[in-house]
Amino acid sequence: MRPYAAYLRVYEPLAAFSKAEGQRWAEYAASPDRPRRAEALDAEQAEALARLTATPPVAAPAGESGHAYVRWADGTTYICPWQTRLRSWLALSTLHATTRPLLSTAFPAGQADAALRDFARWQGQAASLRVFIQAATWSVPTAWFVPFAPEERWLVLGGAGDPDPRGPATAAATRTLSYTTAMAQARRRVARALNAVQGSGGDALTGQAGRPAGRRGPGRRDGGRLGSWPAGTEIAQVGRWLEEFHPHSVLELDYGGLVHLLDDEALGADQSVAEVSAAISASREGQPDLAAALYRRLRDRWRALESLEAAN
Repeated sequence: MRPYAAYLRVYEPLAAFSKAEGQRWAEYAASPDRPRRAEALDAEQAEALARLTATPPVAAPAGESGHAYVRWADGTTYICPWQTRLRSWLALSTLHATTRPLLSTAFPAGQADAALRDFARWQGQAASLRVFIQAATWSVPTAWFVPFAPEERWLVLGGAGDPDPRGPATAAATRTLSYTTAMAQARRRVARALNAVQGSGGDALTGQAGRPAGRRGPGRRDGGRLGSWPAGTEIAQVGRWLEEFHPHSVLELDYGGLVHLLDDEALGADQSVAEVSAAISASREGQPDLAAALYRRLRDRWRALESLEAAN
């Protein structure tokens, strides 16, 4: 079973890499031995599990991964490196800053600290900290829907062994919900969303213009308002991240293992990108009540999935 995580990936064309890197990735893409696209996420997970179940567990790989996700379109090869070591370092840094007791029990004494020291040395020599893959567990951040359009949706339901396509979710590798768009389109949509939200008072889609995003009134639960629309901050973060890559790149939103939390009917009915797009349009057209209603429906649905993290 895949982890209950979604992924936002950037694929750069070979021309975006140095000559040596481009040649290496071109040979990799042509290799019959690399993980094929349908199995790539499973192969990445298998590597992670091997590190975690080792004795002792490995906090971060000793070297960077030589694997990548590969796409082809219109005769162009696009590469999204796994960057396993860098992503492990960044995750360790976050864990170190937020939950020190958990970090100390997850790895032998000193191992995580040693990995973080390696990261600090690497940072001193690295030209860039660009990460090609963003991950989110148990949910898809609302801002991740902004760069896409409803017609860019790709859905595969069930699996080869399912007798009834309307049956329960399956762990089959073919079960997928994803969106793919050109980088230019993604940047344009993010810019339009920022203009719409900022132009309507900064937090229009919560129905509380002027209140900072993510703030709650005294004694009110998140359900008492409409949730925290990522007005400005989260959308801007996505926009800044996209600006780090080649303008002819490809952006992909992959629901990853989240598809196993939904049956075929629920997965087929998921139109989160369309709802966010409609909410942004309503905000831009001066209809804050409609925008808020659309956003409430979106958040209510995703909140039910997020609650499963603590279900046991």
